[in-house]
Amino acid sequence: MRKATFFTARRDPKSLRVQDVMEHSVWTVGPAMKASAVVHLLAERRIGSVPVVENGRTLVGLISEFDLLRVLDQGGDLGRVEAKDIMTTDVITTTEESLIGDVIHLLKEQHLIRVPVVRGRQLVGIVARQDLLFGYVRATAGYVP
Repeated sequence: MRKATFFTARRDPKSLRVQDVMEHSVWTVGPAMKASAVVHLLAERRIGSVPVVENGRTLVGLISEFDLLRVLDQGGDLGRVEAKDIMTTDVITTTEESLIGDVIHLLKEQHLIRVPVVRGRQLVGIVARQDLLFGYVRATAGYVP
């Protein structure tokens, strides 16, 4: 649940930080999960990517729809391929303390939809374009009964 959901007064949107708008509850997969199971998770949860974690919440990669489509395009079998074989390992991340203006710039510059939020290497959330817009609306609207 996002903190912005509970805003009861107007705020300056420029002062919002990622921790105010990020989603704390994040679906994740392990490195050994079969790609076919990842596809099912993405479809069931209606999400476009999923962080790959190990040892609790240590972020080791990210699998997007594009990674899965690449396997299919190359004639691969999603039932045989594991997450660790297709995940992006050079994951662009942000921190809880980042200003949302900086994240907006990052998303635009890198052509991203969402970015994992980390504390060190530990996954603590995810922030998407939609979260940034929601936070802006809640910050400028104030309390809505």
